[in-house]
Amino acid sequence: MATATARRGTLANPGIPGARGRRMLNKVPEITLYFWIIKVLCTTVGETASDYLATNLNLGLTNTTFGTGSLLLIVLFFQFRSWKYVPGIYWLGVVLISVVGTQITDNLTDNFGVSLVTTTIVFSVALAAVFGAWYWSERTLSIHTIYTTRREAFYWLAVLFTFALGTAAGDLAADRLSLGYSVSALLFAGTIAAVAVAHSRFRLNAVAAFWIAYVLTRPLGASLGDYLSQARVDGGLGLGTTVTSAIFLTAILGTVVYLSITRKDATEAAAARAAELTAQVLVVAHRTAATPALLQAVRERAERGPARFHLLVPNPADHAELTEAERHKKHTEGEHVLALALPLMDRAAEGEADGSVSIRHDPMDAIEDTLHGGNFDEVILSTLPRSVSRWLHIDLPRRVGHLGVPVTIVVAEERAAA
Repeated sequence: MATATARRGTLANPGIPGARGRRMLNKVPEITLYFWIIKVLCTTVGETASDYLATNLNLGLTNTTFGTGSLLLIVLFFQFRSWKYVPGIYWLGVVLISVVGTQITDNLTDNFGVSLVTTTIVFSVALAAVFGAWYWSERTLSIHTIYTTRREAFYWLAVLFTFALGTAAGDLAADRLSLGYSVSALLFAGTIAAVAVAHSRFRLNAVAAFWIAYVLTRPLGASLGDYLSQARVDGGLGLGTTVTSAIFLTAILGTVVYLSITRKDATEAAAARAAELTAQVLVVAHRTAATPALLQAVRERAERGPARFHLLVPNPADHAELTEAERHKKHTEGEHVLALALPLMDRAAEGEADGSVSIRHDPMDAIEDTLHGGNFDEVILSTLPRSVSRWLHIDLPRRVGHLGVPVTIVVAEERAAA
């Protein structure tokens, strides 16, 4: 394919402005049913294991907090040193952080007399501050791009505060409403279901929906743990913290071993599966590459289904007879178009678009070269208003349509006459 690919800078991790350090894959699993199953299991263990260590083994809250906190730091050391998501390390970290998050809240309320109302407010503010700093630094809160150390640090800090907040808010709801363990579990499960419906049916932001559900799984897991472990006279099933913790740890271990073998929740495996279903869209534009009309067309196409976009800028030269210096100058003009348009197209497509500047000045030649060298499923052709468009004058849309791929024509809006 006779094109020169435009680059937006040499970064350690492509698509992350300012990223530095060794290249890593996403350090967080894909959000599948397995993720939520293990998450609830971990939160349940966080409740029962904390009670078992502090009460059954007579370690007390303080010693238990220091012990599990030390283990958590060791596991996080290996988690941060890993260059990709490793199920065993990641989920052991989640189990330990669930215990530590629970104990932070319990220490504040039981040992220091801080009210649950206060701890709920404090941890809500702390979590909001982490999200604010994370977004200010990275311009995203997505967990699908945790492949820098800084993003991973924000992620684990947010996870810690979600467990602490979930413990405080869950205990507060249980104390104020006196619903009992089983009813509380159903209440929190119903609330999580409502969040899922709000996301799928009413377009609640995916990032917001994820973190709301993440917080709510903590009191859901705690209610399940208490229901299974507490005595029958107190409304539980009377299994005890030892048996309950053993059951859930065994379930976590089995699921993690399965995921370690199958890699079903690894980002790279999910990306490979998604690539098979993702349409490759060639976007052809020059002076209209950053116009609202084209960006809206890209946004609407992305909403219809998975798609990856490649922006092709035909060489801006008016003819082929150019000196080497003129050719270089025109190619640089095309790269400037890409530099302006690609960040806007990234946002419209909700993913990273790429682009190239063709060495062909004739747009039809540039399109044919690119289609021949790539595996594109459709074309979006963007042009100037009809009154000034050379591409429409040479009937480019009809000619491209004869190449055998669907073509969408986007014409820039013309200024209304005064």
